[in-house]
Amino acid sequence: MAIGFVLVNVEIGKDREVYEKLIKNKKFKEIYFLFGEYDLIAKIETRDFDELSDIVFNEIRTVPGVRSTKTLTGATFPRK
Repeated sequence: MAIGFVLVNVEIGKDREVYEKLIKNKKFKEIYFLFGEYDLIAKIETRDFDELSDIVFNEIRTVPGVRSTKTLTGATFPRK
C-alpha cells in the first residue's frame, strides 16, 4: 500500500472552495486546513505509487484554485 500526504497551496481566498471540492472525493482519507506555507493537507491511501501519482496530478492539481502541491510518500507493510 502507498500512502501520500499531499501539502496543497491555494490561491488567496480559495481555501474553502478547494477544501469543499476535495472533501467530496472519497479517495481522500482525511483533509485538514493548515496555517503557514501550505493551506491544506490531504491523506491518500492507494494500492501503489502509480495510483497515488494519478490522483495528485489528475484530482488535486486540476482543481481550480490549486497553485502547487508537495507530496510526502510512504508505504505500509502487513503486520506479522
